[in-house]
Amino acid sequence: MNRNEIIHELKLNHQAFADWINGLNDVQYTGSYNGKWSPGQHMEHIYKAVRPVTLAFGLPSLLLRVVFGEANRPGRTYDGLVNRYQDKLAKGGKAGRMFIPHPADPARKTQLNTAYFKAIDKLCNRASGYSEEQLDYYILPHPLLGKLTLREMLYFTNYHVQHHHKNALHQLASVS
Repeated sequence: MNRNEIIHELKLNHQAFADWINGLNDVQYTGSYNGKWSPGQHMEHIYKAVRPVTLAFGLPSLLLRVVFGEANRPGRTYDGLVNRYQDKLAKGGKAGRMFIPHPADPARKTQLNTAYFKAIDKLCNRASGYSEEQLDYYILPHPLLGKLTLREMLYFTNYHVQHHHKNALHQLASVS
């Protein structure tokens, strides 16, 4: 996918997830089933995962290169990145402590939603400032997947929201 296609998919998938979350009543939003995260917790987790990516995309490119380095391999395809992530999860990979959500609170739903969209919009705006070549040149660390190109990080961010949306939908459907 090129940069514009990735950005379009990011907006589309995050909007679909948020629309679904915002359509839930308070019981559905906060309900934790079988020891799994509630839909509200899934949203907070996605927000917590997007925030550092948004910050990193705002760093000057020179600083990205100095702090994180540059790609020393060809970038993965979207499917290749998804497969790598699924393999890590299958081997027991879990969210790091800083990405664990608090219990969902309906009183904070609007505030979380606002912050969530602000972070997604900012990420998309910042990503649009990178050339196709830069997306494949600069890297960022991922806590589970290691060093990813900027393009791969955007792929991950896109897949990640779909993964949690699907999991939350499945959870809610299993108790309905």
